[in-house]
Amino acid sequence: MFAVLKTGGKQYKVASGDVLRVEKLAAKAGDKVQFNEILMVGSTVGAPLVSGAGVQAEVIDQIKGEKTINFVKRRRKHGSQRKKGHRQQLTLVRIADILESGADDSGVMAAVSGAGIKMDITPRVNPKGIAKPKAGAAPKKAAATKAKAAEKDAPAATGSDDLKKITGVGPALEKKLHEAGITSYAQIAGWSEEDIAGYEETLSLGGRVERDDWVAQATELSKA
Repeated sequence: MFAVLKTGGKQYKVASGDVLRVEKLAAKAGDKVQFNEILMVGSTVGAPLVSGAGVQAEVIDQIKGEKTINFVKRRRKHGSQRKKGHRQQLTLVRIADILESGADDSGVMAAVSGAGIKMDITPRVNPKGIAKPKAGAAPKKAAATKAKAAEKDAPAATGSDDLKKITGVGPALEKKLHEAGITSYAQIAGWSEEDIAGYEETLSLGGRVERDDWVAQATELSKA
């Protein structure tokens, strides 16, 4: 017997004993999970799901997919190019049982997406001293409130570079950066991807750092 299940926005045709890679699930190796979004079981077609059907599987391991390379080239104001690598987080599972009915009362843990969940939730502090929020802990609104409280107590910057020369930085945003301790082009030019993610979150920059390529702009301005 075969079934068609849906998980991670994708559909899979499976049979008992099959091994497949799916979008990351919130489970550990050895756990037994149950997929409840079943579109078809044997000759029974759902509308859109088959009521009471389920597919049970054993988690083999948490893995990463093949590395994909993305080239980003910008010509606005300052020419720059960057190569980024990405490996998709996946879960390797082995299909065990296909249930035509009774899946609701099986007692097996539902297969829930684990995208964005980190197993290690120890808080990390980036080189600039801004603590990163725990994965899945506080919502963005709470993180923004904490950032504003930190900015209020931060000392004013003196003898700083004119950060408004960077595209996307106005007087209000420059003040935010100063209060966060960012006062020079050299500091921005030295930001890593982790630094960028931390400042985007805590200062609510809305993706401006990468969109306007602040790092490349700051690098050029620091040479002047």
